[in-house]
Amino acid sequence: MIEAEGLTKFYGSLQAIRDVTFQVQKGEVVGFLGPNGAGKSTTMRILACFMPATAGVARIDGMDCFEKSLEVRRLVGYLPENVPLYGDLTVKGFLQFAAGAKGVEAKRLGHEIGRVVDTCGLEKVAHRIIGHLSKGYRQRVGLAQALLHNPSVLILDEPTSGLDPNQIVEIRNLIRDAGRNKTILLSTHIMQEVEAICDRILIIDKGVIVADELKSNIHSIMKRQKQIILIEFDKQADDSGLMGISNVKNVHRIKDTLWKVEAEGEEDIRPALFNYAVNNNLKVLSLQKEESNLEEVFRHLTGG
Repeated sequence: MIEAEGLTKFYGSLQAIRDVTFQVQKGEVVGFLGPNGAGKSTTMRILACFMPATAGVARIDGMDCFEKSLEVRRLVGYLPENVPLYGDLTVKGFLQFAAGAKGVEAKRLGHEIGRVVDTCGLEKVAHRIIGHLSKGYRQRVGLAQALLHNPSVLILDEPTSGLDPNQIVEIRNLIRDAGRNKTILLSTHIMQEVEAICDRILIIDKGVIVADELKSNIHSIMKRQKQIILIEFDKQADDSGLMGISNVKNVHRIKDTLWKVEAEGEEDIRPALFNYAVNNNLKVLSLQKEESNLEEVFRHLTGG
């Protein structure tokens, strides 16, 4: 549904993105992660027909975003990072204007505005001036305009920016529900958001895609790093014995019988720990392998 093929963009002599290539299939919700200035917004603006690429091709539903810009825009709902709103209009007045610009039929105007007002929780502020609203409510208005023409593709740049924790959960649920019948590409700095609603994760750094993985597989990127095992025995163990296990690089006694064991390499050291326990007449009361979280993967890939 969304295709980026070799996208490159220069701003003067500054190269913002280089050879960016990925696909988002119909019905997928994909998180687009990267440090500030990595090229997320540039890529999303190209896909939303906001600006052309210097090189490469962007397609939505098989249509070229440059050659068939108007047709593509009918399929896309776009929420930019800094939502452009008319501060002197009421929420309803702005949505009426946006609906007209998007070509919503007059006979469906009231229904569509009512739908997005209800969906985005704008009932209480529908007749208030946008310039008098909090940042959270302005963000909701921006999301409402993106949903107005019931697009099949949503491109959301920091959709929960400026929202309080309760509002974040509400918008997160909205995006999750929308993902049941829409294709969604969203950027965010909130890792819990990605973990909660995304099927796949793209990570971009310095204008280059450095990871494209299913959410369930993203942690495998860190396997070549260290393993951390928490193991508890029924009695005290010998730290020198634990250090003698192959690939173990460090051990730390957390309390009398609970140890933190760090090892390098991809080979799982848990069988060796069990063998150590058996050979030393120890019983293993608990064993837990600490998995790398998404934040650690992100920092590893982007040099954090």
